[in-house]
Amino acid sequence: MAMRFRCSIIVILLSLCAYSAQAQVRTRGIDVSKFQGTVNWAKVAKDSTIKFAYIRATEGTSIQDPNYKTNLKAARKAGLLVGSYHVYSSKTTAYQQMANMRKMVKKSEQDLIPVLDIEGHHSGRLYMERVDKLLELMETEYGVKPMIYTSEKVYKTHFAIKKYAKYHIFIANYRGYPTTRFTLWQYTEKGHCNGISGYVDFNRFHRNHSLADIKMPKPKPKAQPADSTAKK
Repeated sequence: MAMRFRCSIIVILLSLCAYSAQAQVRTRGIDVSKFQGTVNWAKVAKDSTIKFAYIRATEGTSIQDPNYKTNLKAARKAGLLVGSYHVYSSKTTAYQQMANMRKMVKKSEQDLIPVLDIEGHHSGRLYMERVDKLLELMETEYGVKPMIYTSEKVYKTHFAIKKYAKYHIFIANYRGYPTTRFTLWQYTEKGHCNGISGYVDFNRFHRNHSLADIKMPKPKPKAQPADSTAKK
């Protein structure tokens, strides 16, 4: 009886682990820009594994994605959680880039924390003081540390130090499972889903992370004014 009981417990635990792993894999997100063209978000949302979308808003000092506002509104209407990303430029100041992002990305319209997109080709000329200032400005504007999107090479070269330990990391690796720490993994740039013509990036979470980790913090309730009629 004792042996049979232990075996039953083991089977249950293995089943729970398998279910948990499957659930984690099945929670996916996409990221889009003008390059996906017109997106039918209602069709995208019919895929029960797709729970969120990151949408390109701005790049550098002056580039603003022409599809950003439409994508943001339609994706939220379809029931997806949305966040926005800014593509870093090594050619302009952090203040100029933040001014561009501020024009497009409104805190009240965000479900997910913002992302600073640092592409792999920046590896040799990142100007880390500029990156740090832009991260600081984004945190001040949106009230939360932004997530850093980059390649494993750039992460290992610039961000694998204690200074960035509190930032969520969004790693792009299309060849295999990341060898660095990460919260989100962009595992393919050639995904397909209903509602989008052509390729789209797909992302999923590290097994120790979930959507809850990248949601925007809830606004603190406003303090109630003192009752002036209360007896002194």
